[in-house]
Amino acid sequence: MSVTLLWAVDVYGRVYSVSTAGQHWVRTEDALLELKRVTAGKGRCWGIGCDHHVYLNMIPHEMPIRYKEETYENQRWNPVDGFTDTLLPTDRWPWSDVTGMNPQPLHSFQLPSRSWEWEGDWVGNMFGLYLKCCPQIPLDHPRKPPLPLCDISCGGWEMSDESGRYPYLWAVSQQGQVWFREGIHPRIPEGTRWDEVEVPKEVVQLSLGPRDLLWAVLWDGNLLVRTGLSLDSPTGTSWLEVESPEKEMETLHVSVGVSVVWVITKDYKVWFRRGVNSHNPCGSGWISIVGEMMMLDVGLNDQVWAVGEDRGLYFRIGVTPSEPSGNGWIPVSAEWGNSKENVPPRSVCIFNGDIEHAPIVPVDTQDAPTPPKSLIPASDSFINSLVSDRDKTSTNQQSGLQIEEEGQFSPAQILMSPEASGPGAPWSNVDLESAEVARSTQAEGPHLRNGSAPYGMGLEGAQGVGDEDGPVWAWISGGGCNVDAASQVSWLSATEEISKKPLERSNSIWVRKGTLCWWRDWKPHRWVDVAVALEQSTKSDGGKDSIFFVYYTRYDEKKYLHIFINEVTALVPVLRDSHYAFAVYTGPRTRLRSPLVLAAQTEKDMKDWLNLLSDVCCECRGIATPPSRQALWSTTSKGDIFVHEPSFSLEAPAHTLSCDLMFWRQVPGHLRCVESNSLGLVWGIGWDGTAWVYSGGSGRQANSDAGHAYQQTDVRSVHVYENQRWNPVTGYTDRGLPTDRPMWSDESGLRECTKGNTQPPSPQWAWVSEWAVDHSVPGGTDKEGWQYAADFPVTFHGHKTLKDFVRRRRWTRKCKITLRGPWQPVPPIPLSDISLMSCLAHSSMEQVPLWALSDKGDVLCRLGVTPQNPAGSSWLHVGTDQPFKSISIGGASQVWAIAKDGAVFYRGSVSPQNPAGECWYHIPSPSRQTLRQLSVGRTSVFAVDENGNLWYRQGLTPSYPQGSAWEVISNNATKVSVGPLDQVWMIADGMAGFPAETPGTVCHRLGVGPMQPKGQLWDYGIGGGWEHISVRANSVEAPRTQHPLSTAPPPPSPRRPLPPRANGAAVGV
Repeated sequence: MSVTLLWAVDVYGRVYSVSTAGQHWVRTEDALLELKRVTAGKGRCWGIGCDHHVYLNMIPHEMPIRYKEETYENQRWNPVDGFTDTLLPTDRWPWSDVTGMNPQPLHSFQLPSRSWEWEGDWVGNMFGLYLKCCPQIPLDHPRKPPLPLCDISCGGWEMSDESGRYPYLWAVSQQGQVWFREGIHPRIPEGTRWDEVEVPKEVVQLSLGPRDLLWAVLWDGNLLVRTGLSLDSPTGTSWLEVESPEKEMETLHVSVGVSVVWVITKDYKVWFRRGVNSHNPCGSGWISIVGEMMMLDVGLNDQVWAVGEDRGLYFRIGVTPSEPSGNGWIPVSAEWGNSKENVPPRSVCIFNGDIEHAPIVPVDTQDAPTPPKSLIPASDSFINSLVSDRDKTSTNQQSGLQIEEEGQFSPAQILMSPEASGPGAPWSNVDLESAEVARSTQAEGPHLRNGSAPYGMGLEGAQGVGDEDGPVWAWISGGGCNVDAASQVSWLSATEEISKKPLERSNSIWVRKGTLCWWRDWKPHRWVDVAVALEQSTKSDGGKDSIFFVYYTRYDEKKYLHIFINEVTALVPVLRDSHYAFAVYTGPRTRLRSPLVLAAQTEKDMKDWLNLLSDVCCECRGIATPPSRQALWSTTSKGDIFVHEPSFSLEAPAHTLSCDLMFWRQVPGHLRCVESNSLGLVWGIGWDGTAWVYSGGSGRQANSDAGHAYQQTDVRSVHVYENQRWNPVTGYTDRGLPTDRPMWSDESGLRECTKGNTQPPSPQWAWVSEWAVDHSVPGGTDKEGWQYAADFPVTFHGHKTLKDFVRRRRWTRKCKITLRGPWQPVPPIPLSDISLMSCLAHSSMEQVPLWALSDKGDVLCRLGVTPQNPAGSSWLHVGTDQPFKSISIGGASQVWAIAKDGAVFYRGSVSPQNPAGECWYHIPSPSRQTLRQLSVGRTSVFAVDENGNLWYRQGLTPSYPQGSAWEVISNNATKVSVGPLDQVWMIADGMAGFPAETPGTVCHRLGVGPMQPKGQLWDYGIGGGWEHISVRANSVEAPRTQHPLSTAPPPPSPRRPLPPRANGAAVGV
């Protein structure tokens, strides 16, 4: 790392610097100059003097700055004189640039400023000439400067990718105006002129970051933020006002960096602005930081330097890109004493409109007096209040005579105002009008042009670095000090006493940044490269608050989206154009069916962001354990597994938790369906029919490889349909009618899917077979795999008739996924459906009844299933007359099942002593409907038919458990789940008003109760590709409302409670 300087100013206006490679503070050799404050950049330092004028200090380089000027001499040949500079009227200029379009005679070249000198004469075929920069930097002749100035700030050198880009300079006048310095260039480092920038209110102080952040403090204590800063618009476009961190406390000071803003209020408290970015320059909130400071400065790498309330210098440790707020303050411990170390001379220029060279006068550090040790309040006038305490025994005459002996005149004799020249006020601000008159007088006298300066000499109070006590600091600037949290700087090492102390219990900010692709919300929808940031705030009491930002650009305007992590309801991996994508859901986005979809370049990046966001979401909600016994389980069509921790409000009769506000967290693994009960047993079935039992591992992705993690594989088939229409000439062909579905499509025919463009469910899957005709299609096929129908929307069958004008066949291809999760396989029989008996959490039983269906439709009963042995011991086959496709066991061992032909059956005499029961009772199906799936609760049975209708079985009683009739409840259903409290949930095919959403939406039936078992209406929750839900473990009941206990003393003789009444008649207790 290159050697850089930290700059500081004491209360007497003396400027010091310390090198990152050194150990001692060194006072600048511009001993004649007193500054109020400085602002440093790379290779330079600007300052405001006591006369309110601006000065520039350029860091000297070993090699001079050179710039090559060149011009071209053009000649034409003629037969008499040969080559001559007499050209044709149509020729280029005799002296021109390389294009020949612009004239460039030798005498037209002028030095950019008096800082430059010619290094030699014109040489070479191109007449090139190098210009060399001299040490001192005078000014050109700008218009009248905006004097007096009270604050300046430089920055903007990182606004582009150019290395060594020149900075911008902003200033504030004492009248509250804001000014911008034009024309700063490597050849003209001091700039050319001041331009005023309009502000809505009077400004007292401002700060410009290395890029495009500019904040200002108003006289009323609020802050202004400049927007629209860019290379094309260096002064920005508009101002936005931001309130002070505390309404009753005004802002005193602000400092900004690349993406951070620090503020000090007038009670000297330190604040950090969270969420600041070039897309969001105003940020999103304030965070209080421990420590009391008088001013601070954000330097390179967003490192923070400060002047403490004790006038000492401090550095913020632990500041990194991921933790921009740091974690503590340490003092800047550069050494003092009799060090003779000095820095090379630096040139100084004053921005006052005239060119005046500042002489270099050595400072005698041996006889310098000691500065006063009293603490002085921080203000712009602190120098005026302190200079009266300086030693008045020395005079300007001695130092002036010393210079006169060398043939120079003392500038104090020229520019000191009558008030300032008096013995009572040796140092004061220079009167501007007097300064202008003095400069005019000086311009008339040629003997003053080479040796005068517009400030007093001030040698009588000069104090060196060799004092026993360090200066009383007033200002610090780290804009030119290149350090970071990993830098090894001797004067930033914590002392042994400090290193033994724990880090402060303070508010802090942690940030993770990256780049992703965003599926744009508005049309035309497409992927857009965006920057993202996760920002987490930790309070002193341990509480955490996190925000997720997405930064994008629209029509060259920087914009951003933000999501509060405590509002995130789900993080779901999705399939979008074969990207590694995931969707971020919140309550409002769930209601609008518009999740925030992001994609990473690699699978690892997607998993890292998913794990990080999931961990932060769980941490924000206080979830740090595996799923509870009462958890709701669900799966998506991709096979991802999610759980929700229920609360009392989920099934409360009043103030029920809205379904779109439920928080779903992902559990590692891959399954087609999951079933559970209140005793903590969880079983699942993969797409290949393998049964899996939950081992009790953590539900957090970050811990999926620890503890109860096992390798899990799954195989599933991907289908596409080939469609054809009959033609009287050619027979069946792939040329359909204009209104027909695509000739290659999905099952619905709404989306075109060919064998070439069809991909696995997600990039985690890999093909394990080639495309082949599938003959195992419901309804049967012919020998070539075709199914026939009169038209595409009607039902297909496996044989051709004279009325069949269309046909289709299904092509299938297998893919495989391998991952790790808290799941253990239960061999060896592949399953198609499974059900655990629902019960209350306080229930106790020796064995938990578990019923299942094999992939061939056989009914099975698992023996030996207990909370201690969730996998059980063996399968017991239960005989049936035909294959089944759905089965469920409810309260009191009620077993219901649906055969593949849609017939409904009830298993009688099932008990703990007879777990397989005795016989099947046939239950009539709904009229002209074929049921496909059912779920049994404590006292209710719900079923779904092939057309998506949801049915309720009426008349269930303990004496007649088969019920009496079916009643339709609603449509748009694909699967239903009934819990141990008879709560009803389902997966809906879609939501009205959002036809483009992927089928599969979680729905909750509201109003279900003992007197209203069918419920009243549906509450729609998260949607877009959800396959299965199980609420059979949720036995959390809302607590009954109790009257609060009275604080009055109990009555002497409590009354006996009245007996309850039923239908108006008393019932004995």
